[in-house]
Amino acid sequence: MLAVTTAALLGSGLTAAVAAPAAQPAPADPKAAADAPVERLIVGYEKKAAEARSDAEARKDARAKGVRAGESLAFERRLGTGAALVDLGDELRGGSLQDVIDTFEADADVAYVARDTRMYAMAGPDDTYYSSQWDLFEATAGMNVENAWTGGASGQGVTVAVIDTGHVPHSDLDANVVAGYDFISDAWSARDGGGRDGNPRDEGDWTLENDCYSGSRASNSSWHGTHVAGTVAAVAGNGKGVAGVAFDASVQPVRVLGRCGGSTADIADAIVWASGGSVPGVPSNPTPADVINLSLGGSGSCQTVTQDAINGAVSRGTTVVVAAGNSNTDASGFTPANCGNVVTVAAGDREGNRASYSNYGSIVDITAPGGETAAGSANGILSTLNSSTTTPGSETYRAYQGTSMAAPHIAGLAALMYEKDPALTPSAVEAALKNNARALPGSCSGGCGHGLADAARTLDALGGGGTDPGGQVFTNSENWNIPDADGRYVYSNITVSGISGYAPSDLKVSVDIKHTYRGDLKVQLFAPDGTSWTLKNTSSSDSADHVVATYTVNASSVPASGTWQLRVTDVYSGDTGYIDSWSLTF
Repeated sequence: MLAVTTAALLGSGLTAAVAAPAAQPAPADPKAAADAPVERLIVGYEKKAAEARSDAEARKDARAKGVRAGESLAFERRLGTGAALVDLGDELRGGSLQDVIDTFEADADVAYVARDTRMYAMAGPDDTYYSSQWDLFEATAGMNVENAWTGGASGQGVTVAVIDTGHVPHSDLDANVVAGYDFISDAWSARDGGGRDGNPRDEGDWTLENDCYSGSRASNSSWHGTHVAGTVAAVAGNGKGVAGVAFDASVQPVRVLGRCGGSTADIADAIVWASGGSVPGVPSNPTPADVINLSLGGSGSCQTVTQDAINGAVSRGTTVVVAAGNSNTDASGFTPANCGNVVTVAAGDREGNRASYSNYGSIVDITAPGGETAAGSANGILSTLNSSTTTPGSETYRAYQGTSMAAPHIAGLAALMYEKDPALTPSAVEAALKNNARALPGSCSGGCGHGLADAARTLDALGGGGTDPGGQVFTNSENWNIPDADGRYVYSNITVSGISGYAPSDLKVSVDIKHTYRGDLKVQLFAPDGTSWTLKNTSSSDSADHVVATYTVNASSVPASGTWQLRVTDVYSGDTGYIDSWSLTF
């Protein structure tokens, strides 16, 4: 019945799902893969250092450090973040990797040194038929996307970059695909006869035993990027297949994962490029992405080069969505899920529980449907795929499970949000996602963020005001300066009256702040009882002229009526600017 409802909404029926041969993500255990040999280092130099500005100086420094460590080191290229990629050669001559790292770290001109570790697709496949997309419309644990569509949302005019295994042609997706790029720099991993190029075609990520590291298992091609892209933006209303969350959005395939995964350096460059930044030796992106989806990761802390790339993307206005990981453990041990400035997504099952494989913890921001195929493929996430186990073959559809499947639900929802309000900032997108989530109907041990994302509810909240109590607006139009002093704060009040005793208990308040400033500021909203929300907390230059967010007010504990306070704290000295006005909408 639900499938019939969906077909009616889309104006066409859904074709039967076709099962593809079983595939495995490679490798199955990212922690084991962490022990694989490191071939390159990422070296970040202090801004004042000559090596930070000159490839010739970086090349000279790599050779000198190699001599000092008794190894053969070579500068390979400059990353989009400005860091240098240093090749360790075919093998270390007798010293240890730590000896080489210590040699760099002993130099005061070196800001950081990081291993160029590998990351892997975060999905688990299944091999049976699947015929409905419960994740979009089922009341229990679906994401309420169908009601968002009813309101006219489709993602038109928004671009989502899928940084993954690339793209394999699929007639249910191709109409929404725009030009991308292949960032895999290693020809062996890329399988396309060379390094980086303008063709992000997925050549297959199958492996043989011991290909990736000693003891690694053989695996089939996953076509992971195509599956993720289909969840974001598979074409709707075309009489076949599946529908993406944002079925009119553009998908930009950016290839970083090949045979045995992908490198941190390549992924960092891909983030920079996809968001409209400049990467040495790579043509500029003609269609920078509004949203980036990273359904990939590995164990370890967030590396500086990755964080720098993400910060750059966010500063350019791009929302970065990341899968939490599939190891049923705290996501804080997995990157880029543990990086700042990202939306970290856990996976829920069809009953509304945290999926058994999903990572969890305090760094998780939101949960979305990820499926659980152990209970049968009808409980997985159906999307576009390819039938081959090695090189590209015929198109098909397949149910997968994973936080890789959950993340593109959020990326697609973010696209719907940008369509409704193109002026949204990444922080406003994240706040709206969190503050309009609903409680998981099942159980979640360990922490699932703010709950299960709700597409219709999130879109309804954009622009402020619910129906209860009628969208009343309270404003403060005074002009007040932000202090030029470290740690100082200023505040402005709005007295609210007549907004109490309303049902339901999840009364909402929307905040709209118009400001002119540059610098590092923390913006907080305080309710009459002292309950506070951080609207913006930035440690980098920000010239945006709005902070917009919607918060849920528990009317039984937070009185809506009373004096509400906006507080702005100067994080570092040297900031200037002022608040023009601010308002609350109930």
